[in-house]
Amino acid sequence: MRFLVTAGPTREYIDAVRFISNPSTGKMGIAVAQCASEKGHEAVLILGPTAIDPPGGIRAVRVTSAKEMLDAVSAEYEKCDCLVMTAAVCDYAPKTRTALKIKKGVSPITLELVRTPDILKHFATRKGNRVHVGFALEVQEPEKHAHEKLISKHLDLIVLNSPEAFGTETATASIIVDSGETEEFKDISKAALAARIVERVEQIHKSAGEKAR
Repeated sequence: MRFLVTAGPTREYIDAVRFISNPSTGKMGIAVAQCASEKGHEAVLILGPTAIDPPGGIRAVRVTSAKEMLDAVSAEYEKCDCLVMTAAVCDYAPKTRTALKIKKGVSPITLELVRTPDILKHFATRKGNRVHVGFALEVQEPEKHAHEKLISKHLDLIVLNSPEAFGTETATASIIVDSGETEEFKDISKAALAARIVERVEQIHKSAGEKAR
């Protein structure tokens, strides 16, 4: 199989030095790409701004903004069998970006934000037999919102986690498949969670291939 994995945060710049972002380090997505590669699959990693280097032997495409991530995924999508969107993409970006640094003054500044591209939704209608995996980081009514995202974006499975997973080596997470089945993990290493995600993807891909025959 050919895995296309996104990882890390995006940055949406306000001016020459300031930006909107989040604490994602990319560890989860890097673990998924590495696990897929170690199991003999081809993996392409679309990686947002992070200090962590991608694993050796895996082709990594570095991006900064949500738009750049969408463009990078678009360039690789037709050749992939599975899209795993672990990246913590900023939902909003400044409507305008100032080329210079905004100077500090006494008056307040109003920042107008616009929606960034919804990458999973963008590819939902082109999915075909590909496996789509999403991540949901939720605080309020997490299970409800994860199921809504699973359905609205036509995902095969979604991984539900919380902000506590940012920057850590472990996660408390749930894997929810489109049939409604749920696996729950407490303080699982991200490497072990990645292995379970890859295993699930392999099962779904194999089942889809058998049905297509």
